[in-house]
Amino acid sequence: MTVIWVILVSSLSALGAFFIAKKMDKAKYDLYVEQAKAKAKAIEYEADKLLENAKSKAKELELEAKNSYELQKIELQKEYEAKLNEILKKEDEIEKLIQAQMEKKEEIAQKEKALQKEEILLQKQKELYNQKLDEVQKILENAAGLTKEEAREVILKKTEESLREEIAHLTRKMLKEAENEAQRKANFIIAQATTRYAGDFAGERLINVVAIGDDEMKGRIIGKEGKNIKTLEMVTGCDIIIDETPGIITVSSFNIYRRQIAVETIKRLIEDGRIHPARIEEVYKKVEEEYEEKIAKEGEEILIDLGLSGAGIHPGIVKLIGRLRYRASYGQNALGHSLEVAHLAGIMAAEMGGDELLAKRAGILHDIGKALTHDFGGDHVSLGYDICKRYGEPEAVLNAIKAHHGHEEPTSIEAAAVCTADALSAARPGARREVLEAFLKRVKQLEEIATSFEGVIKAYALNAGRELRVIVEADLISDDEAVLLSREIAKRIEEEVTFPGEIKVNVIREKRAISKAVA
Repeated sequence: MTVIWVILVSSLSALGAFFIAKKMDKAKYDLYVEQAKAKAKAIEYEADKLLENAKSKAKELELEAKNSYELQKIELQKEYEAKLNEILKKEDEIEKLIQAQMEKKEEIAQKEKALQKEEILLQKQKELYNQKLDEVQKILENAAGLTKEEAREVILKKTEESLREEIAHLTRKMLKEAENEAQRKANFIIAQATTRYAGDFAGERLINVVAIGDDEMKGRIIGKEGKNIKTLEMVTGCDIIIDETPGIITVSSFNIYRRQIAVETIKRLIEDGRIHPARIEEVYKKVEEEYEEKIAKEGEEILIDLGLSGAGIHPGIVKLIGRLRYRASYGQNALGHSLEVAHLAGIMAAEMGGDELLAKRAGILHDIGKALTHDFGGDHVSLGYDICKRYGEPEAVLNAIKAHHGHEEPTSIEAAAVCTADALSAARPGARREVLEAFLKRVKQLEEIATSFEGVIKAYALNAGRELRVIVEADLISDDEAVLLSREIAKRIEEEVTFPGEIKVNVIREKRAISKAVA
């Protein structure tokens, strides 16, 4: 019973608590509702306020945009009107230009019509003139008995005769001025070159004499049945002359290089004492190898002396430079001549503003072909040009090789300097020897060329053939014509005579009046 009562009381308590809690929740709910309504009204108020502010701001922005639009509209309207006025002006100008062009075109068309009419009239006049000219020509030919070509030749000849004196006078004046200026500059440059360089000279001979000590050695060199001397001549390519002159034998050859090797071979054989064909060939081969090394070394030393050691010259050409020592022309050593030309050309090129080292390079190589002429066919100019071109030498060097003998004109200061230096080196007294017969032939040829001209009385070749003195008839040749005559003679000599250096042609015109007083 008690348990039931307890349960009942508990249930009633729980039920009461439930209703109390429910009532309290309702009171809280009403409170929350009121608070929410208040917040809603506050939010609504703020929203209304914000809306009013937004509307006010929108009206302000709309007003500003409207004002800005109006201002831009006004500016664009003004700009439009200005552009429109400018376009209208351009249209007016274009219309005026078109109108002017049309008027000009009409004017040109009228002028063309007038020119066509004038051309037609001119053509008619020309035809009439030619017709009259033919008639006059026929009349003149009938009257003079000459054809048109014959009459032209007569007129030209008369004109040439009448103008010859005037041409000669002008030529003399211009040549004098040019010669004075050229002579002044040339003298300065040559003086600078020749005073700053002094080279020695030793003439080359065609034989070498070898001392052998006693005459017993002659028999050993000849050998049994002449085998030794025959082997020597065959191997060396030289003539071995053994005569009655005591204590010497003679080695003869045009090839200096072979002759030097032969002399050295004979000297070593004499020192060794063993002379037989096998030993001769052995010693010759060894000497030849030593000389090949020697000429290569000499070529390098020469380039060092010239300041060209770093110029990149091919070793094959360096060897040929050394070999020039064993080549001669008219008795002048080819290497000595080339060195002289190199030094002179370098000095002259420097004076004229050219490349001194390039001029030296061209000078030492200008006769390089002479190192090959004993072994290959052809002239030394072509051989030198081909070998230098093959080994990539500069164009100025190739031009100098051809220009120094007149195969082509010099195209650079360096090439011109080489040509001048070559002439100086070859022409100076004592530089070269000539065969007497060739010298006499050239002198005679010079005199014959001079006397072949009309008005020449006598001609004399002087100063070893380097000056030609021509005496002319004073009544036939005037002073001005003497200038032309000297030029014509010099030109003929250049075309027909081969000579080193230069030849001075001196034309002398003298009038002598002789009278006798009789007692």
